[in-house]
Amino acid sequence: MDESFWPARNVAEYAYCPRLFYYMEVEGIHVPSEDTEEGNRVHRRVDVPSAERAGEDGDATEQEHKARSMTLTSGALGLTATMDLVEVSGTTAVPVEYRKGRPRRCTADETAEDSGTGGRAAVEPWPTDRVHVALQGLLLAEAGYQVPEVALYYAAEKRRLILPFDEALKAEALATLDAAKRCALGPRPLPLLNDPRCPRCSLQRICLPDEVHQQRADEGTGVPAARKLWPPRDEGIHLVAQRHGTRIGVRGAAMTITDDEGAKVQDVPLANLESLSLLGSVQISTQALATVAGRGIPVAFLSAAGRLVAMVDPLDSQSAETRRAQVRKFDQPGACLDLARALVCAKIANQRKLLMRNHGNLPASVAQAMAEESERAARAESLDALRGHEGQAAALYFANFAGMLKCDLAGEFDLHGRQRRPPPDPVNACLSFAYTMLTHECTAAVRTARLEPSIGAFHVSRPARPALALDLMEPFRPLVSDSIAITAFNRGELQARHFQRTASGAMFTDAGRKAFFGVYGRRMDEEVTHPVFGYKLSYRRMLVLHARMIAAWICGEIPTLAFLTTR
Repeated sequence: MDESFWPARNVAEYAYCPRLFYYMEVEGIHVPSEDTEEGNRVHRRVDVPSAERAGEDGDATEQEHKARSMTLTSGALGLTATMDLVEVSGTTAVPVEYRKGRPRRCTADETAEDSGTGGRAAVEPWPTDRVHVALQGLLLAEAGYQVPEVALYYAAEKRRLILPFDEALKAEALATLDAAKRCALGPRPLPLLNDPRCPRCSLQRICLPDEVHQQRADEGTGVPAARKLWPPRDEGIHLVAQRHGTRIGVRGAAMTITDDEGAKVQDVPLANLESLSLLGSVQISTQALATVAGRGIPVAFLSAAGRLVAMVDPLDSQSAETRRAQVRKFDQPGACLDLARALVCAKIANQRKLLMRNHGNLPASVAQAMAEESERAARAESLDALRGHEGQAAALYFANFAGMLKCDLAGEFDLHGRQRRPPPDPVNACLSFAYTMLTHECTAAVRTARLEPSIGAFHVSRPARPALALDLMEPFRPLVSDSIAITAFNRGELQARHFQRTASGAMFTDAGRKAFFGVYGRRMDEEVTHPVFGYKLSYRRMLVLHARMIAAWICGEIPTLAFLTTR
């Protein structure tokens, strides 16, 4: 820790939730929320550096007494802070920290100075705010200033609170700083249990406090059921550009899409963009790439046939600690087998349920055989044996897949069976394309969970192969990709005219891809109930939840995993 400098704002604000501090300051995960955006608005004026405010705060003499966005670093403390406002008078300095909200109201049993409230309930700074501004006072004192007091300004009430900079406050600040450094050394702390602050926290979707504790708890321990903290659907824009000659750029706060003749097709607000997929001969400017990467938006490059070629990896999706834990975990054959068993059993269960629900005349022997394969997979003693049971179940499944199709193309698929390279018929082409898009979604979910997609448990790691993403998608293949194909053909949204047949096999026309993405978007937004936690999430959010639960399992926070199965 000798050369480590910790931003005072984050050390103080998150030291009372160690897991949140670890995410923010060690793994570098920052997720904006309504609260953080309001905080940015409140700080917009006070954070302008003093040199840029000449003539705005009065004459030159007055300017010397108000230093804004003043940055100090202490090697002895291992601390760096950028202070909102420092009021300087000679050798005396008073740091003033701006907060967007309100101060803490004291209870009847507590004692706190009135601070001029005129008989109303007494107030005091929140503990995090108190430590925050005290750390700034320590930096100023080390820089040679006399710091008799520190101040906090609460914008919601336009109230300024003064605190004496005494030994007790200094000791509290130093203890918090020391605790933050020890927290940063790892391992990652467990989340808070049933804490009322979690619903307002923008990182609860990553931290998963209720889900982790519910998975850790033995039956009868009295741990509350998981609260439904995050919205069921991702309301952001998931943009797919697939028309030949399309160009993508940025202008201001929007992404601009033009056709092959330069005419504007659409403007997409960057604030709402969640992912971007480019198929075939679609161009994107380097400025647009830099902009979306800076916002943590994944960009997938796919061939015209839908094969995933590359993906832009924003730096905010990397976590050295999580990835080290992943490598160590997957170096253990027993751990790989545990994860693979859970994945394969869920996949076979979903395939069996899909057949039973949609097949017009499914033989009872097929359902029984698949149930037996699922039971054997749960008892498999090696990955090779598990792959054998998974393959047997898949053979039974696709041998009866055509029975779920109510269209003329069912016979052609039944004749060919499941074939990928090349897909000989429209149904195979649709399945391959749907699997490719699901691979892209799972790769994005794995990166969101700060995991390395190329290192998996069930699938063998090979160059340019997202093995862990392929692991994650196993239970979702029948629920998402296969269901998309069944729905699209049975409802007539995809027909023979939406495909062209070449020596390279069947492939989508432009109209076919457009129709496919209509069905695909609806399926990804459809809500489904989690079998353990009991709340509903869209399939896209369910992928992210499962990826983060895998990360929690890898880091040793939960003992087992439960994957989505349909009823």
